[in-house]
Formats: sequence, C-alpha cells, structure tokens
Amino acid sequence: MSQWIRVCPLSEILPGEHKLVWDGDVPIAVFNIDGDLYAIADVCTHDGGDLADGDLHGHAIECPRHGARFDVRTGAVLTPPAVEPTATFPVRVEDSVVYTRDDRRD
Repeated sequence: MSQWIRVCPLSEILPGEHKLVWDGDVPIAVFNIDGDLYAIADVCTHDGGDLADGDLHGHAIECPRHGARFDVRTGAVLTPPAVEPTATFPVRVEDSVVYTRDDRRD
C-alpha cells in the first residue's frame, strides 16, 4: 500500500488555490474548490504538459498549452484535444494537514 504524502497545512491551500507535490515520480496537483479538496495527476494526457498552471473554471482545469479541460473531481476529459482522462487520487485531512497519495500501485 502506498504511503500518504504530506501536501501542506490546510490553512495554506485556500479556496481557489492549489498545491503541487510529488509521489515518487508522479506530480500531483491538489485543488481547493469551495472548501472541497481534489487531487489529480498534474499531466495533460494530450501532450504531457503541466495542468496545475492552467486556469480553473469551476471544477475544470484547463491545460495552458492547448486548452484541453479535465474535471478535477473525476479526471474526465471535458474538451479536446485530450481524449484520455487524467488520474485522480484520494485526499485526506488529518490534524489540519492535507495528504494525498498515488493509490494506483495498491
């Protein structure tokens, strides 16, 4: 079972903000949207670009390179040119600290 990765204190990721962490060689972007936390692989499945630097539109993150959008809740592709979803990961808050992990290896 994979280990939980410390992201940051909850007070450091306010609504509308995100934090980027690494679980081994996997970049994970954790978003706070209206107080709810979501974690996705910080990789556009269209061309491998970073997603977290893109614009957030509600629950959709837009890849800054070519405009593909992904739902941060599910990883689903919302607009092309991407056609494959991006991975999502669990998030937990313990003692006011945010954690995530790449659970695909479990």
